[in-house]
Amino acid sequence: MPGILVVDDEPLQRGILKTILEDSGYETYTASSGEEAVRLAKTFNPDVILTDLKLGEMDGVELLGEVQREHLAPAVIIMTAYGTVSSAVEAMKKGALDYLTKPLDKDVLLITVKKALERTELLKENLQLQKALFDKFKIEGIIGHSKKMTEAVVIMKKVSASPATILILGESGTGKELAARAIHYNSPRRTKPFTALNCAAIPENLLESELFGYEVGAFTGAASRKIGLFEATTGGTLFLDEIGDLPQMTQSKILRVLQEKELRRLGGRDAIKVDVRIIAATNKDIEKEIKKGTFREDLYYRLNVIRIELPPLRGRKEDIPELVEYFISKYNQEFGKRIKEIDNGAMKALIEYHWPGNIRQLESAIEKAVLMCDSNSITLKDIKGELRLSGTSNIIGIDIPDEGINFDEFEKELLKKAMSKANNVAAKAARLLGMSYKTFWYRWEKIGADTSSKKEDPS
Repeated sequence: MPGILVVDDEPLQRGILKTILEDSGYETYTASSGEEAVRLAKTFNPDVILTDLKLGEMDGVELLGEVQREHLAPAVIIMTAYGTVSSAVEAMKKGALDYLTKPLDKDVLLITVKKALERTELLKENLQLQKALFDKFKIEGIIGHSKKMTEAVVIMKKVSASPATILILGESGTGKELAARAIHYNSPRRTKPFTALNCAAIPENLLESELFGYEVGAFTGAASRKIGLFEATTGGTLFLDEIGDLPQMTQSKILRVLQEKELRRLGGRDAIKVDVRIIAATNKDIEKEIKKGTFREDLYYRLNVIRIELPPLRGRKEDIPELVEYFISKYNQEFGKRIKEIDNGAMKALIEYHWPGNIRQLESAIEKAVLMCDSNSITLKDIKGELRLSGTSNIIGIDIPDEGINFDEFEKELLKKAMSKANNVAAKAARLLGMSYKTFWYRWEKIGADTSSKKEDPS
């Protein structure tokens, strides 16, 4: 039942309001002063406070301020005589929802209270959503206790409350967007928007209008004004993924936003102030891109205030059992399954696999295994297809000598053999190794191989 607190220093008026509201089905409490109202509000946290403007030592506006300081969230309605309407309007500027003039009209009172309750209900739903998002993306919930992952989480905790720009480095599939969301939802900006943009997925001629917006007539087809992501995200966090793929002209405009905290829409003349925290991410070696002249050094230093490096899954294999357990639980719930365990052979295969697609690929493998498994235990046959264990691609079957191997050299040789077998077509080589094309090309460039190879997928 909705709860309402009536605050008035006239006993008759309190009694009349209490009767009207209780007859309408509302749980109603009364207070004769602002001080008493604060004590009651702390006790039962009303949905609406209906308060007279003129009280004793603490008037209605001061009561509103005290409620706000106590982080209570009722809608506040001010009751006032005709001659003090201007004071009630001033109270609305400070956060009151509405005001009513005396003598009160019963129908207007009930309509106003109903509107206030709807507003309070929306606020409660919003708070519940925010809490759910915070619980989902809390930094403490990030899975993994390997050394490199622990180091990344420590940095995330330290910087989440600051406004500092962050650069997240890591291969595709390592969880860069998840880390960015965790930072946002653990920051003072958590109630404001989090917007993610994959810079590599937007055509160059559309990227600037997406980021900065445009005015009517800025170009052919610009029939109405568009608000860009920087403006739409003001007060929140803008996550720019694949920042290494930004065109240089766009790089210079983003640099200006970071330096001046303002932008101009395409075709616009007026500077627009924005307050946006930037979290950027890339799977490229930006310092190498700077040397090649494809990435601005000054923008790199603006983005690289805080640097977080997310390790590839093959570099944190001790985390795989914990990740597998999480994904099994997740997809049990999603598919209505009751998978209880994964057997030792399957787990050994998962730990020994090289995971070119990182956590994203592991999650996909477990999702398929849970869906297709006919028993309560995932076995090697349930994951065999995902890990490409048959034939000549049986990576897990390779023996490791006692003296160990140089993984970088092994990977380099493997990539070159795949490229040779694919007649230098990168897309074919990627398929041979079970990688996405983007992951393969990133690793091909990383080993310093010849990048004049045929990149197009002829399929």
